[in-house]
Amino acid sequence: MNMIRQTSGQNASSGGGAADESWIDGIIDTLLSARNKKPGTPVELSVQDATALCNQAREVLLSQPMLLELGAPIKICGDVHGQYTDLLRLFEYGGFPPEANYLFLGDYVD
Repeated sequence: MNMIRQTSGQNASSGGGAADESWIDGIIDTLLSARNKKPGTPVELSVQDATALCNQAREVLLSQPMLLELGAPIKICGDVHGQYTDLLRLFEYGGFPPEANYLFLGDYVD
């Protein structure tokens, strides 16, 4: 079981700069650990980390304009309907961000 733990009481919303980046990198590593496992295998995140990640994602989304000007090349994908293994497969075929750019159509949460 790979749980991400906060160090020295900092979380993603504390404005810790490099600590935030390291924390997010740890979350990404944990989420990507599902790549070579059977589909449906749970990825363990603490409630605190999941909440902090959602709060930080919300801040990023709210800070962006309603109309985005996107540069080419970009891969346009349909709604993945919350299927994490399908999302990983798209990234494996097309490249992982930030090396590849994606535009996902549809809702963000199912």
